Amino acid sequence: MPLFNVTLKDNAPADELTKAKEKAKSDGGEIKHEFTLIKGFTVEFPEDKVGVLQTNDHIHVEQDGEVKTQ
Repeated sequence: MPLFNVTLKDNAPADELTKAKEKAKSDGGEIKHEFTLIKGFTVEFPEDKVGVLQTNDHIHVEQDGEVKTQ
């Protein structure tokens, strides 16, 4: 399963992050890392179900990937 980074949008209520974690776990995801400097987490989640997370207006979801500098 691919990894997705989920972060709380600016001005979103903090409890929305907790709701997103619960939703991710109930839909077959596994939380792999919780961020401390930003409000968010990385979840291993079925790609065909990621739309469930993306419909939440309070969070931003993007697939985790390698970052390179030139």
